[in-house]
Amino acid sequence: MRRTGVVLAAGFGSRLRADDPGRLKPLAEVAGRPLMLRTLSTLERAGCDRVVIVVGFEGERIAAAVRDAYEGPLPLTFVENARYDLANGVSVLTARDEVTSPEFVLTMADHVFSDRVADLAKATQPPDRGAALLVDRRIDKVFDLDDATKVRTEGGRIVEIGKHLSNYDAVDTGLFVATDGLFDALDAVYAARGDASLSEGIAALAREGRMRAVDIGDGFWQDVDTPEMLAHAEMRLRSGAQ
Repeated sequence: MRRTGVVLAAGFGSRLRADDPGRLKPLAEVAGRPLMLRTLSTLERAGCDRVVIVVGFEGERIAAAVRDAYEGPLPLTFVENARYDLANGVSVLTARDEVTSPEFVLTMADHVFSDRVADLAKATQPPDRGAALLVDRRIDKVFDLDDATKVRTEGGRIVEIGKHLSNYDAVDTGLFVATDGLFDALDAVYAARGDASLSEGIAALAREGRMRAVDIGDGFWQDVDTPEMLAHAEMRLRSGAQ
């Protein structure tokens, strides 16, 4: 089945830029390779045949750098989210017209995944008109758990999601396999309040029983939001994290 990759790369990346204001997060190097190029390799391995990259803050600079550096097989399409000051669900909606495949693999430019996790995404099928989220159940091993988005699951399905959940059994890794049902859910949230986070769209699908949870087992992932997270990702990758 054809799959489009969607990468969210529109945000300010303020926390990672705190010690280097000129740094753009999608271009930051982790273990000698820019985050965006790692993301594109993940999407190649996850079975995508093209990629839509949503840019916003310093979008032209990011797009030019990625075009110059990427030597892989995937055709790249860049779309601009002019309202990148809003929540990340708006960036997802910005990609909608460019996603023509029945399924798409969605992630962020600031997440790192091992090949093992990418292979799992390739094998994952979302529920009808819904989505699947790859989750980590090794809660005690999550770096900076306070910053992580938590999920509560029942019978292999997500029933709640949010950063401040007190009752949860897994963590959102930031890698999704979705259908256009996710776009519809985000559209409804946006129509109601003029903004929409990705978690709100996932929560809407979860309430309807259309959110699958897929455990990554021993696979490695890391969000790279801060210099500390970047250093942790570097250490894990250089030590051969799988």
